[in-house]
Amino acid sequence: MKTQSRISAGSYRSQGFIARYQKLIKDTVIPYQYSVLCDEAPDTEKSHVVQNFINAGRAVRGEDTGDGFYGMVFQDSDAAKWIEAAAFSLIAFPDQELEAQVDRLIDRIAAAQDTDGYLNTYFTIKDKEKRWTNLLEGHELYCSGHMMEAACAYYKATGKDKLLRVMERNAEHIYDRFITKGQAGYPGHPEVELALMKLYRTTGNQHCLELAEHFINVRGVDADFYKKEKEMRSWTVWGNNAEDNNYQQSGMPVRKMHTAGGHAVRAVYLYTAMADLASETGDTELYAACCRLWESITRKQMYITGGIGSTVHGEAFSVDYDLPPDTAYAETCASIGLMFFASRMLENDINGEYADVMEQAFYNTVLAGMQLDGKRFFYVNPLEVVPGISGISPTHRHDLPERPGWYACACCPPNAARLISSFGEYAYGADADTAYCHMFAAGTVSFENGMKLNCETEYPYGFTVTYRVVEGGGWLAVRIPRWSRHFSLSVNGADHVLAPEKGYVRIPVSDGDTVQLILDDTPRFIYASSKVPALTGCTALCRGPLVYCFEGADNDGDVLSIRLRRNGNITISAGTQAPLCNVVRLHAEAVRIGQQDALYTDVPPVYMPYTATAVPYYTWGNRGENQMRVWINEIL
Repeated sequence: MKTQSRISAGSYRSQGFIARYQKLIKDTVIPYQYSVLCDEAPDTEKSHVVQNFINAGRAVRGEDTGDGFYGMVFQDSDAAKWIEAAAFSLIAFPDQELEAQVDRLIDRIAAAQDTDGYLNTYFTIKDKEKRWTNLLEGHELYCSGHMMEAACAYYKATGKDKLLRVMERNAEHIYDRFITKGQAGYPGHPEVELALMKLYRTTGNQHCLELAEHFINVRGVDADFYKKEKEMRSWTVWGNNAEDNNYQQSGMPVRKMHTAGGHAVRAVYLYTAMADLASETGDTELYAACCRLWESITRKQMYITGGIGSTVHGEAFSVDYDLPPDTAYAETCASIGLMFFASRMLENDINGEYADVMEQAFYNTVLAGMQLDGKRFFYVNPLEVVPGISGISPTHRHDLPERPGWYACACCPPNAARLISSFGEYAYGADADTAYCHMFAAGTVSFENGMKLNCETEYPYGFTVTYRVVEGGGWLAVRIPRWSRHFSLSVNGADHVLAPEKGYVRIPVSDGDTVQLILDDTPRFIYASSKVPALTGCTALCRGPLVYCFEGADNDGDVLSIRLRRNGNITISAGTQAPLCNVVRLHAEAVRIGQQDALYTDVPPVYMPYTATAVPYYTWGNRGENQMRVWINEIL
């Protein structure tokens, strides 16, 4: 059943748009985030992550634990994601100083591991006797999962296995607890399942595969597990409702799931592991469940930006077609998890739909989660912001008009950093005789099957993609995005006329061949289903993979009074002013409603001709607090 293998870390050397982002991660984000982890960054929430590991090491040695533990129960995961981002950055930009910094942090992590392989600073410092008694809230398995991912990435980047061995010992400890000794239960926050799959492939340790399969198989079989667990303890971390099976995806066995629900990040992390396991083992029943869940998300519960999880209540999916733009939650981590899910679905079936959504989430919500200078971050990604309401009204308090520097719950910033640094893992793939180009990314790619490609493109603003086969040969499978109404493809200058099959054109290539793809660069109006009540009578603008939005900064401070002309003329210009230099703007034919002072009036509005300016959604919020809208009312 498995159709492709992941290309090994280090096989993609970026150029162009992706390279600029990866360099930003290296030069700004990674150093800044490390200063946060060390509590050295000014004007940010205290993190205490590094000190937690130091204090846990003291506890393991029987010494005084200093100032104890500080932060969220899952604080360790911030260090893990930072290490993973640093690992992929080291592949692209070797840096002895950064590598030494990671090594020092790994030494502290290793010193915090208990003699039985247990690793978690919260419980080691605060509540050693409470280990493994609160799977619902304790996040022990979640933290282990992220550290396993970090260990695999750092080993691939450097060949150093200290953290890998630490996490193998930790996996064996978990295996002993849940397999050998038979403790009941499954993770409150799925993550370790997908991480164990990575650890299995990196080490070949069958216990990792068996443990991942176990946690997936037992989930929801006893739908009352968390309720029973809560009855056996007298303490809580934050008072989670143990009977809310929808929130924690625990109401039924995973193979019976049909509707995506509950906490959005937990959901897509779980679905990622399910798809990964289905690919590895050929489990058709598990894959069928993944297909149902994929359709539930992308057909009925996904924003145009690739954002998922529409409600602040539980950071969760709500119900089908409930996609309000102004109260959207659309957590950055959730779109990152959706990319994970899409990439694992591609391992089961090469279908352009998965790559389309992966691209949609990346170029819109994921990139919007980070300010253009790499110094501020969004946790929540609304599609409409009105200063004075957004971030202030009780119903809109979570939808901030500007990005904060950091968060007490800081999962999104390091998650974005590791995703951007590892972009090549999602853009390209290979099986024995075919190289797959899922997303268009300039740079050089060395595939596991021996083919080496160079890709030249100005994507996502330029729509010509040129591939040159540097070494090897076989088949090249190039995705044709569903948004491109037409395309042209040539091989060595000769037109290549083939209809895409499931979104990909397959071309036989040899050393020295040149393949050129030209996609449709026409801006387009997008309309939502009439089943989405909040978007009745509205339209949005897109060009290529980019969703556009209207900001007050470009529209005389007021986007609320704009109405777009149906099928109106759209022109293009390139930005020349910082911070949006070289960003393509769209200028759309519109009208503006004249100001009315009365709250309500029987006087019809006056419409004045206007040209409305839109910028890519990922760039919004970089020019101070102002209005923003993705969806605009349309007028004939």
